[in-house]
Amino acid sequence: MSDVAKAELHVHLEGTAPPELVTRIAARNGVDLPERLLGTDGRFRYTDFLDFLATYDLAASVMRTGQDYRDITYEYLCSCAAGGAIYVELTASPDHAALVGMSDEEHLGGIAQGIDDARRDTGIEGRILISAVRNFGVEQALRVARHAAEYPHPYVVGFSMAGDEAGFPAHDFAEAFEIAAGAGLGCTIHAGEWAGADSVRAALSLPVTRIAHGVRAIEDPALVSELADRGIVLECCPTSNVVLGVYPSYETHPLGRLRAAGVRVTLGSDDPPYFGATIDGEYEVCATRMGFSSDDLRDITRTAIDAAFCDESLRAALFART
Repeated sequence: MSDVAKAELHVHLEGTAPPELVTRIAARNGVDLPERLLGTDGRFRYTDFLDFLATYDLAASVMRTGQDYRDITYEYLCSCAAGGAIYVELTASPDHAALVGMSDEEHLGGIAQGIDDARRDTGIEGRILISAVRNFGVEQALRVARHAAEYPHPYVVGFSMAGDEAGFPAHDFAEAFEIAAGAGLGCTIHAGEWAGADSVRAALSLPVTRIAHGVRAIEDPALVSELADRGIVLECCPTSNVVLGVYPSYETHPLGRLRAAGVRVTLGSDDPPYFGATIDGEYEVCATRMGFSSDDLRDITRTAIDAAFCDESLRAALFART
C-alpha cells in the first residue's frame, strides 16, 4: 500500500516504543527494567487485556525525561513516514508522566520537539491528544482536562480517555469531557472494545465526534444506524482487536460491515510493538485480508483527515497530499 497516503488517529504514544527503545531509555535513565516486562523472546509480556494495561504501565515507568518523549515521538513518526503516513495524532498520557515526576510542560515539550524534528526530516505532521486513564479515577481525569483547558498548547488538539472501559463507565467522566470540549478541544473516547454496544451508546452521551475502537457497535443494528446518521467516526484497530481476542480473525472483524452500513471509519495501530502492528500494516491487512481496494483505503485516509482535530489550514494541506 505504498502508493496510498496514510493518516492515523489512534495510537498511544507510550505504547509506540518497542522493547529495544524502552531498554535503551531505561539504561540512559539508570533504572532497571521491570522484571516481568519482557519475555525470554525479548517481546513485551502479557496474558490478557488487563495484564496488557499493567505491562504498558511498566514500560511507561522508565520514561522519565522530555528527551525520552522526544525520542519516542521522533522514532515513531519517522517509521510512520517510511510507510507512507502523512499525519498522526499521538495519544499522550500526562498521568503516566506525572507518576515519574515529570511536569506537563516537560512532557509536552519533549513530544513537540519530536514532532518538529520528524517534520524536518520526513515531512510528516503530528499533533497530540491528551488522554485521561479511566482506571486512574475521576479526579485525575478532571485534573488532566482542566490543565489542557487552562494551559493550551499549539500541538494539543484533542482530549481522549483510555483504560478499562468495562470497569469505569463513560458517564462518570462527563464533567471532564465538558471541560475539554468547552476549551475547544476535539473529543474521543475508548468504547466498544472490551465492553459491548452499550458502552458505545454511553459514549455518545458525551461531547465526542469520534470513538476509539467502537467496533462492537455492530452488535446493535440501531446503534450502527445512529453512528452513520450522526457521522461519528470510529478509530478502528483491526490487528489490536485480533491479537487481543476481541475478534478471532481479520475475516470476522466488522470493519467492512460497519463501513458498508455508512459508518465513517479510520485505521490505527493502537500500541504497535505490543501487537506486531504498524499503520502501514493496517492498510495492508485491509487490502489483503478484508477486501479493501486502493480507492477504499484512500477514502479511509481522507475520512481520517476530515475527522482530525487539527486546524483547517493543516487539514487543507493534508488533503492536497492524498
